[in-house]
Amino acid sequence: MNSGDTAWLLTATTLVLFMTLPGLAAFYGGLVRTKNVLSVLMQCFAITCVVSVLWFAGAYGLIFGDGGGYQPFIGSLAKAMFASVGRNSLSGTTPEIAYSMFQLTFAIITPALVIGALAERTRFSALLLFSTFWFLLVYVPVCHWIWGGGWLAKRGVLDFAGGLVVHVNAGAAALVAALYIGRRRGFPHVAMPPHSMPLTVLGAGMLWVGWFGFNAGSALTASGSAAMTMWVTHLGASTGALTWMILEWLRYGKPSCLGIVTGMVAGLGTITPASGFVGPGGAVVIGVAAGLVCFMATQFLKRSLHVDDTLDVSPVHGVGGIVGTILTGVFVSARLGGVGYAQGMGMARQVGVQALGVVAVAAWCMAVTWLLLKIIDATVGLRVSEDQEREGLDLALHGERGYIE
Repeated sequence: MNSGDTAWLLTATTLVLFMTLPGLAAFYGGLVRTKNVLSVLMQCFAITCVVSVLWFAGAYGLIFGDGGGYQPFIGSLAKAMFASVGRNSLSGTTPEIAYSMFQLTFAIITPALVIGALAERTRFSALLLFSTFWFLLVYVPVCHWIWGGGWLAKRGVLDFAGGLVVHVNAGAAALVAALYIGRRRGFPHVAMPPHSMPLTVLGAGMLWVGWFGFNAGSALTASGSAAMTMWVTHLGASTGALTWMILEWLRYGKPSCLGIVTGMVAGLGTITPASGFVGPGGAVVIGVAAGLVCFMATQFLKRSLHVDDTLDVSPVHGVGGIVGTILTGVFVSARLGGVGYAQGMGMARQVGVQALGVVAVAAWCMAVTWLLLKIIDATVGLRVSEDQEREGLDLALHGERGYIE
C-alpha cells in the first residue's frame, strides 16, 4: 500500500461525492421553479442512499468482479456484502475498500444526472423505481464493459473518467425519458426560468471543484498523471465556458450567467473521457468543441424540436460525452501531446473503437431505458396529475415548501 496514493484517493472520493451532494443538488435545484426545488434535492439524496445500498449488496462485484465465462458482459456476486473485501485487501497500491468507495461515487452521480430530464413532472415513487432498475440494468453492465474488463475494454476503448460510463449513458437515458414522459404543461410557450441563479452558480462552482476528484482521482495515484489530468480538466472547463458565453453574446447580444455555467459543465463533461490521455493543447480544442457543439445541440433540441429535457442533460452531458469520446481517439496521439496509442492502434482504428463504444452504450441504454419507463408507467404511473404539476411537486408529493413566503 502507498500512503500517498491512498490519501489522494480518499480525497478524490470526497470530492466526487461532493459533486452530487451538494453540488448537483444545488445546480439542479436552482434551475427548476420555486415550487419544485425540494423535489430535486430530495431525489438527489434518495438516489445517493439507494445506490449505496445496492453497491454493498452486490453491484460492486457485478462490475469489478471476475465473471468467469460471462466476463465480457458482467462480473460476479463473489464480492456481495463485501464478504471478501477487508481492511487489508488491496487494489493496486490502495486499499480495495477505498477504490470501491471511489467508484461508488461515480455510480451515484450517473442516475442523479438523469433526473434532470424528468424534473417537475415525475412521481417520486416512479423515479425511485426507475433509478434503482436503471442503475442495475444499465449502469452496472456498461461500467463492467469498459472499466471492469468487459468486451469494450478488450477492444481498446478509452474512457479515462466516464465519458461513456457516465455522460453518454446519462445523456442517452435523459433523451429517451424526456421524449417518453412528454413536455411540462405550457412548454415551450410559457416561460420557465430558473428560480435561483445564485444557487445554480454555487452548485456549478461545487461541480467544477469536485470534478478534479472525478477526473484526476481516476489516475488512482498521486502522480504527474493526476496533476496533468487536473490541469487539462481545468482547461476544458474554462474554454467550454468561454466558448458558450461568446456564442450566446453574439447570438442574443448579452452574455448570461446561466450560459457560462452551462458551458463550463459541457466543457467538463467533454474533457472527461480524454482527461488522462491528452495534453493541454488537446484539452483546449476539446473545450472549444464542447462549447460550440453542446450550445448548438441545446438550441436545436429545445428551440427547433421542442424536446423538454428540463435541465439539458442530453444536449450537454450526452452530446458532450460523445464529442469527448471521439476526440479522445484523436488527441491521445503523442504527436498532438497525448500519451500515445497502444501497440497496434493508430488514429483511424482508435477513433473507430471509440465510435463503437458510443453506439454500443447509447443503444443498450436507450433500449433498456424505454423498456423500464414503459413498465413503470404501466404499473405505478410515471407522471403526476395536472393539478399536482400546477401546484408543484414540493407540496403535492412531499408536503413541504422550499421557501416560506
